[in-house]
Amino acid sequence: MRVVCFANNWLGWQAVQWLRRQGEELVAVVVHPAERAKFGDEIRALASDAGAIVIDGSQLREPEVVERIRGLKAEIGVSVLFGYILREPVLEAFPRGCINLHPALLPFNRGAHPNLWSIVEKTPAGVTLHYLDKDVDTGDVIAQQEVPVSITDTGASLYQKLESAGLKLFQERWPSIRSGAAKRKPQEGAGTFHRVRDVNGLDEIFLERSYRAEELLNVIRARTFPPHPGAYFRHNGRKVFVRVELCEEEPS
Repeated sequence: MRVVCFANNWLGWQAVQWLRRQGEELVAVVVHPAERAKFGDEIRALASDAGAIVIDGSQLREPEVVERIRGLKAEIGVSVLFGYILREPVLEAFPRGCINLHPALLPFNRGAHPNLWSIVEKTPAGVTLHYLDKDVDTGDVIAQQEVPVSITDTGASLYQKLESAGLKLFQERWPSIRSGAAKRKPQEGAGTFHRVRDVNGLDEIFLERSYRAEELLNVIRARTFPPHPGAYFRHNGRKVFVRVELCEEEPS
């Protein structure tokens, strides 16, 4: 199929690479600008090898960019960890719709940082392959896989689990999507939603405040994600950052 990929991060890179190996016709890759991109060089290199054009994702609201995407005559869009909202003019460019791989068990943790919120709010974690619609992470579900959260997980380790589970789910379900046999069902329940800025109220630990030990530990481990600085407290006017390493004792 003629495919346009909207991709960022390691998982986006791996999904684009896998689609190429399946023989799909990659006609364009939409990426983050350099200052926001992760694995951007690798994704651009794949596009170059495939003879696909590269489009700056920050320009998706510009009419000429929308028309450029329409002119590609792609059958389907594939979004993987892409940080810009795809509006209806872009979605309507794909006769077979646009699918998204989201690292959360929708409807829980729509939006940003689902790995963090599954630890902090103890909501179910997982990955979801779904169709995109006009809202954020609300489209019909194609397939899901729950990912258990261990008491020793940090934001980093859970993110890695979600990446691995997401790539496996995508690879398993792509043939049915390609053939048109994939079933879809509406999301059920209110779920949860978070914006990028919602983490701003989590990070500071106030030394004179009382906390439940579990709640404080969950915040610290959720924000343990090097090289990001994570949670902190203030001492002598300076931030002191806190990270944790957790391990369970070996069974006797």
